[in-house]
Amino acid sequence: MHRTVAKPVVLAALACRAGIAHTHPSPSPAQLRVRLGLAAARASNLKTMASKAELEAIPGVSKPDPATQDYIFQQTMYRIKDPKRSLDFYTRIIGFRLIEKLDFPDSKFSLYFLGYHDASEIPEERKERVNWMFQQPATLELTHNWGTESDPDAKMHNGNDEPQGYGHIGFHVPDVNKACERFEKLGVEFVKKPDAGTMKGLAFIKDPDGYWIEILNGQNSQKLV
Repeated sequence: MHRTVAKPVVLAALACRAGIAHTHPSPSPAQLRVRLGLAAARASNLKTMASKAELEAIPGVSKPDPATQDYIFQQTMYRIKDPKRSLDFYTRIIGFRLIEKLDFPDSKFSLYFLGYHDASEIPEERKERVNWMFQQPATLELTHNWGTESDPDAKMHNGNDEPQGYGHIGFHVPDVNKACERFEKLGVEFVKKPDAGTMKGLAFIKDPDGYWIEILNGQNSQKLV
């Protein structure tokens, strides 16, 4: 079935009708689609969350195989243009700690692994640290192909521009507004601020490569139910 793609002017009109605040510079069509989707979810009278039994009954859902009980979700990988910019963003602004760096000279790329860990937790001995690191949940892996930092044509696809695919990662924070006030002071680019549109209490920011990051809070998210 052919899917009709809404034109930017139509998206802008729909956004205005939905009460989504105009920002400068004007949001891209992809950004408008996200904001409209959030507004529609908030405004809808449909039940947006199911009971535990209903969740298990959704087509395609299976109970976890006992063989997977020791699996962990270990990493999300981003390709990055400039490690200096990305490492500064994720350590200074997001608060991650760099826990390991692996270089592959023959293939000319490096891997940087980041996470929320106290320095005292990280093993000093290299092999022990690598083994420990690959057992930690929810790390961020940044992949740098050498030379992209000086290549004017090197650009990463964030998954939200066309063609759409990947969306974003998300961070829970104690206070979304306070976190975003800090981000704004630090010059972080916003896709959506907490009070924009009809879906309040969450925000989207961008990292140096344009990847989207949701800033959320569990109590705020209860209002979606």
